[in-house]
Amino acid sequence: MDVKAKSYLDQYLVLLNSRQREAIPSMSADYYCADEYNANLCAELVRTGQKTASCSMELWYSEHGEAMPQVGHLQVVTNWDGEPVCVIEITEVSTSPYSEVGDDFARAEGEGDRTLQWWREAHARFFQAECDELGIEWHEQRLLVLERFKVVYPLD
Repeated sequence: MDVKAKSYLDQYLVLLNSRQREAIPSMSADYYCADEYNANLCAELVRTGQKTASCSMELWYSEHGEAMPQVGHLQVVTNWDGEPVCVIEITEVSTSPYSEVGDDFARAEGEGDRTLQWWREAHARFFQAECDELGIEWHEQRLLVLERFKVVYPLD
């Protein structure tokens, strides 16, 4: 985590008591999506509370040596340029095949027109590109990690 994101996170952490701080399993800073336009858009959707969910391929974690998300994790959501926008807390983590993701989750992702059809088309393109990069085949039974979260800082 860079200095700017750490400083922003510290503004939230000082509001917590020691028991609350000790209960936080992990912290990070990152943006959503793989391009500037969508990273900035998603950061704003998260900040305003329209986007309260996100997903990734389960395979991504093992391929990149990353830990699976866990409830209680804090993330400083940044824009593409690394500017902090807000802090979120993961409230729920589950897995599902891509083909079984439903309307409620698509709506919670907050992007596009918030329909399942839009979600499926956008995410199929995104995951296809990730699979191409990994040299593996994309199919609709790929397991996804589904995260739900809430903004904890700043609260408007």
